[in-house]
Amino acid sequence: MTRIKRAQIRHTRIRKLRERVKGFFQSRKRLRQAMEAAMKADRFAFAGRKQRKRQFRRLWTMRINAAVRQQGLSYSRFVFGLKKAGVEINRKVMADLAVREPNAFAAIVEQAKAALNA
Repeated sequence: MTRIKRAQIRHTRIRKLRERVKGFFQSRKRLRQAMEAAMKADRFAFAGRKQRKRQFRRLWTMRINAAVRQQGLSYSRFVFGLKKAGVEINRKVMADLAVREPNAFAAIVEQAKAALNA
């Protein structure tokens, strides 16, 4: 049976690990704690990808709420009015319209108001 030497594989793994933990603080970039630190960072990154979606939705809601209140309507009434009017625009697009195209957003608010009063 032939002898298997794994030094090259091990060095490659260590080099990749060191690249991943580059910039970590104090002993977390040294080999013993680096693996643990990298695994923990991966867990936080996984959770962070989920949290980012929640945070953006909250941001869009806040932007829409601020823009709708300038038009004299609350956010919840606005969303209910949109549902009654049959307007299906997602929050990301509405928040973008509220910031970049106030006139277009005002037209959508008027549609929601009309549906509420009807």
